[in-house]
Amino acid sequence: MASQEIETLAAALARLPGLGPRSARRAVLWLVKQRETALVELLSALETVRDRLVECPVCFNVDTVSPCGICADPRRDPRAICVVEDVADLWALDRARLFAGTYHVLGGRLSALDGVRPEDLAIGPLLGRVAAGGIDEVVLAMNATLEGQTTAHYLAERLEQYPVRITQLAHGLPVGGELDYLDEGTLAQALRARRPLA
Repeated sequence: MASQEIETLAAALARLPGLGPRSARRAVLWLVKQRETALVELLSALETVRDRLVECPVCFNVDTVSPCGICADPRRDPRAICVVEDVADLWALDRARLFAGTYHVLGGRLSALDGVRPEDLAIGPLLGRVAAGGIDEVVLAMNATLEGQTTAHYLAERLEQYPVRITQLAHGLPVGGELDYLDEGTLAQALRARRPLA
């Protein structure tokens, strides 16, 4: 029987996505065995992120600098914005290194069942970025779920008043799929085959 502190650590790890109670206990045992190296590094990394983590005021990505590294990168094309539901989607797309523009994280998707309304998402700041000018294309990279597509259509309607090209990812994405779980080849094809919305 482990001490209460070790059980508390295992319970905390079990709340992470992809880890259940058994996997969390194995991770704790490994960390205990590696406490002089891996545990010290993990603690240091967690403290650093806890102390420095900020939300980008431009795109709503999370980073340890403000604005985030993507928004501050002068090699990025500021005329193109790729709109995603959450930070995991941004990271998945950016890992593929196929989109050279900037991003905008909505912070979720519209869902009547869950009570998520347009004012609950970062839609106002997106419209503000587009209204400020200098944007040629907005890529709507919503997940291929009913809520994701509803969000994309809502955004397309709101963006119609601006002189921008509105595109969305190709429908080669699996229905019900989420960007964070797709391989880079599928993401690459979806970005290459994007098309105008409406």
